[in-house]
Amino acid sequence: MEFGWVILDKPSGIFSRAAGARLARLFGIKTFGHIGTLDPMASGVLPIAIGAATKMIPFVEEFRPTVKEYLFSLQFGFETDTLDITGKEIQRTNIVTDKETVISILPKLVGDIEQIPPIYSAVHIDGKRAYELARQGRAVEDIAPRHVHIDSLELIEIDGNSWTFRVRCSRGTYVRSVARDIAKLCGTVGTVDMIRRTESVGFGIKDTVQLDFLENLFNNNADFKEFLKPADFGLGDIPVQNLDDKQAVLYKNGGFIETGGQDGYRRVYSGSDFIGIGVITDGVLRPKRTI
Repeated sequence: MEFGWVILDKPSGIFSRAAGARLARLFGIKTFGHIGTLDPMASGVLPIAIGAATKMIPFVEEFRPTVKEYLFSLQFGFETDTLDITGKEIQRTNIVTDKETVISILPKLVGDIEQIPPIYSAVHIDGKRAYELARQGRAVEDIAPRHVHIDSLELIEIDGNSWTFRVRCSRGTYVRSVARDIAKLCGTVGTVDMIRRTESVGFGIKDTVQLDFLENLFNNNADFKEFLKPADFGLGDIPVQNLDDKQAVLYKNGGFIETGGQDGYRRVYSGSDFIGIGVITDGVLRPKRTI
């Protein structure tokens, strides 16, 4: 059975899970998972694990860089309920802003900040997702602010009424909220018309492949599996532990193995085969996740 990673350039107009499902079907596998979620209107870097590689998601999230980078465009003067152009307009103003004002307020959103997620978001309120309540027409109030970190925020381009920014931020940051807060600090309102993730867990756009391209290869009986990365892809910061055949059988059956060495996680191999992630404690290797 095929398993591994595809670093996808998710297209706009599709849910992250739907993109993962289409990708998994190409490989004839039902099990998949992805790191981070992109709004349907958003595009860009979406690492997707196929099959047994889903077991590695927690370790990629822990050991790869956590900073994410986005490009996004903002239109001033109106706001929607979703904070992007897919939503229903709820507010419009004639208040205008200028480049100097925008640039002057950006430092206020850099560093450790408290951010209120959009009402159309996956945060939980009384056991339900905020977007579920919003879609039911129920008032979504008292969304608690969350602590996020903005590494950098800069204005890249102005094209008519579309202002494009680049932001580098921590996991859990909502780009739509960043855009909302830029507009608010400028004394107006705004709505996002483009979001593109250009980096996630250390993978950039240059590492990605497009879904349509893979599906075209599949439909034309061409080799698309060359874009499937191995299950240990991206785990190079975890030290290696090699096992012989006997030890490998014991390990894969949940056995403990005396290996010595410093405490901590290990990428475990039998020959050239990656067989999982283990952890050494007091010189004993214990299975954490096996492939």
